[in-house]
Amino acid sequence: MSIIDGIETRRDSGASSASAASSSSKNSISKSPIFTTETTPLVRGIVEGRNTHDPEADGKSESVSPLGRHVGPLTVVALNFSQMIGTGIFVAPGTILNSVGSIGASLVLWMFGIIVSFCGFSLYTEFASLYPSRSGGEVVYLEKAYPRPKFMVPVTFAICTVLLSYSASNAIVFAQYFMVSLNIKHTDGMEQFVAVATSVAVCIIAIVDTKWSMRLQSVIAYIKVGILIFVATTGLAVISGVTKIEKPLDNFKNPFSGTSTSPNVWAAALVKVIFSFAGWNNANNVLNEIPNPVKTVKIYGSIALALVSVLYMVCAVGYFAAIPKQEIKDSKLLTAALFFTKVYGDESTTRILPSLIAISSFGNLLSVTIGHSRVVREVGRQGVLPYPAFWTNTWPFGTPAGPLLVKLLLTIIVIMVPPPGDAFNFVIDLQSYPSNVFLVLLVIGLFLIRKRRRTRGLPSAPFEAWDCVLYLYLGVSLFLLVAPWIPPPGGKYGGDVSFFYATYCIVGIAILAVCGLYYFWWAVIWPKLGNFKHVEVLERLPDGSVFTRIVRQKNSF
Repeated sequence: MSIIDGIETRRDSGASSASAASSSSKNSISKSPIFTTETTPLVRGIVEGRNTHDPEADGKSESVSPLGRHVGPLTVVALNFSQMIGTGIFVAPGTILNSVGSIGASLVLWMFGIIVSFCGFSLYTEFASLYPSRSGGEVVYLEKAYPRPKFMVPVTFAICTVLLSYSASNAIVFAQYFMVSLNIKHTDGMEQFVAVATSVAVCIIAIVDTKWSMRLQSVIAYIKVGILIFVATTGLAVISGVTKIEKPLDNFKNPFSGTSTSPNVWAAALVKVIFSFAGWNNANNVLNEIPNPVKTVKIYGSIALALVSVLYMVCAVGYFAAIPKQEIKDSKLLTAALFFTKVYGDESTTRILPSLIAISSFGNLLSVTIGHSRVVREVGRQGVLPYPAFWTNTWPFGTPAGPLLVKLLLTIIVIMVPPPGDAFNFVIDLQSYPSNVFLVLLVIGLFLIRKRRRTRGLPSAPFEAWDCVLYLYLGVSLFLLVAPWIPPPGGKYGGDVSFFYATYCIVGIAILAVCGLYYFWWAVIWPKLGNFKHVEVLERLPDGSVFTRIVRQKNSF
């Protein structure tokens, strides 16, 4: 009889055997009036793997990754490269300048964005050093940080993660610039067709082979770095005076002239800067697929962030050197479009630039799809979603096909159902607010984990972030929760939708509240009414995947 057969037999044999198993201290990891966790010594030994040295090991780690170990140092760099380098650097410098009003203030914000990103990187690296055998990033870290009330945070995070796992914005941006680069007439229908076709293609690539999907995204990532280096080198040439641009340093003579004093516009600008660096934690999503994960992520993740930071700064300075400040403010074109027009002429803007942005968007879409599918898989492994085997199984290609297909379906719905304009902008904005709530919980959670480890006499994490770094990141994270409520310059209807600008914040909070109500029913009311408790049973699939199945066990009294 196999391990799974043994677990399944015990689970199906009725309340008496389940009760007997749960009463055994030898085979029980934890116990509460509502939740009990069961496993067998054999399964526990198999699944703890690289975490067996950790007294906090809970039996959920997979010693041999069913997704393989295809993520080496260069792939770690590429994963982070590809998600960080999207369309932001082509758009954000101009919009940030418009917000804060001066070149100097813009550059200060870009520098601050780099500092904040390294603070966040330190936070995630400490988590990675504590749980090196768990992919999924935030889903694992929140589970570890908030074990009580049992499953409250995982349930909330699981529902939000699955419902908001679409990548429609990346697909739409790719479709728009792909059509421009090939001179295809733009219609809403054609844009949707290209976006859906691209999403399907990316999903197929990610499903068919992990190794080759990683290789493809790595190739695209390094092409994107090459694009940034090309733009940055052009900017340096402009500053050096070897191009046709006259007086390239004029914008820097009074760098803080015209700086806005409105907190509203500074808030909006800071949000844009911080999100331009989003993606420096992408490697944490595939941690269990990385040999020697802690050292690799710490070294090569920081290299990726440092290189992107330098290139972003040089590109921003190059833009400001080539384009007069007032032209940036008055123009409705992308900042990069103005830059290419000034340096290389109109033809570069109509052909070269859209192609570069399309490549960047496609790479970002592929990288996000690969990384986020691991997050959704890890959510499914916790057992809080129905049919955990569906989310966890890597059959037939050794890839998380279930999470990828669900993500594809949601992406297609968001692309096809909402009409262009307000509805589409709203569903895209909706992703951000719950994510920011979980980010605040993540920082607080690390302090809680440290405190619990000290109380239990456990050693510190192999890598420990400085407290001042965590406090700064917590402050910025709280700011990102408050900033969206600040009215934009155009008033309460001055956002990117025609209705109340903070509607997406309200709906985001409502989603979290509904998740909380569902948890209260599922974890408290339902067990009391049904006179049962939830029992966690660890199961192992033939492909080596390990997941938790939550079953109901009748109370014996």
